[in-house]
Amino acid sequence: MITLSVTAAAKRVWFDEANIWLELTDGRQLSVPLAYFPRLLHATGKQLQQYELSGGGTGIHWDELDEDISVEGLLLGIGDRTKSTAKTK
Repeated sequence: MITLSVTAAAKRVWFDEANIWLELTDGRQLSVPLAYFPRLLHATGKQLQQYELSGGGTGIHWDELDEDISVEGLLLGIGDRTKSTAKTK
């Protein structure tokens, strides 16, 4: 069995009206709908710009929005994991 280990890292982040965009250190660009992350979807433009790249670019953190996103998770198509799984009656 062959195991491949690749660490994806962002070097730049920007936004349009519907997406978060990342430029990765290997040259790829990725866009993900803001709808995957309700805190980002409902944030102001100023709030969106107040992010920090963490872990050498492996994560993106917004302190004011209490949001942390893994670049690897974005590549795997993982959206917001804070949604409640409890059913309402």
